[in-house]
Amino acid sequence: MSLRPQKTVKRPTTPYERIGRRAPVTHLVQRFYDLMESNPAYAELRSIHSDDLTEMRESLTDFLVAWMGGPRDWFDKKPGACIMSAHAAMRGIDEITARQWMDCMTEAAADLAQKDPQLAQSMLTSMQSMGKTMVARAKAAQEAKVATDE
Repeated sequence: MSLRPQKTVKRPTTPYERIGRRAPVTHLVQRFYDLMESNPAYAELRSIHSDDLTEMRESLTDFLVAWMGGPRDWFDKKPGACIMSAHAAMRGIDEITARQWMDCMTEAAADLAQKDPQLAQSMLTSMQSMGKTMVARAKAAQEAKVATDE
């Protein structure tokens, strides 16, 4: 009987590794923006974005990579920024656009949901929470503006 060392299989330690690193994140983001541009159900969401989504596609990919535990390029490019501050100046964030964002992201994440339902659900639940916070902040900012205008 031989005593060969057993091969140790390293399990993914972060959602970034679990999803398959950058390529699947890029695919998710490209799918998201393609859906947002082509599906009339996301018209209000599309209308609050710039005409050219190239920069947004890159930024969301970098953010999600970092958020999932991968390279932190997004944070390196935007020192001191967070996802909330990145959206603070964006006009039109409300319950409708937040719902459209979640519906579009859920649709974009369909491949991931088939491969890893637990990871997809966890990611989407966190994103929904961020969306609700963005809506609340946008409402508070609008109410403060109205109060100062009076």
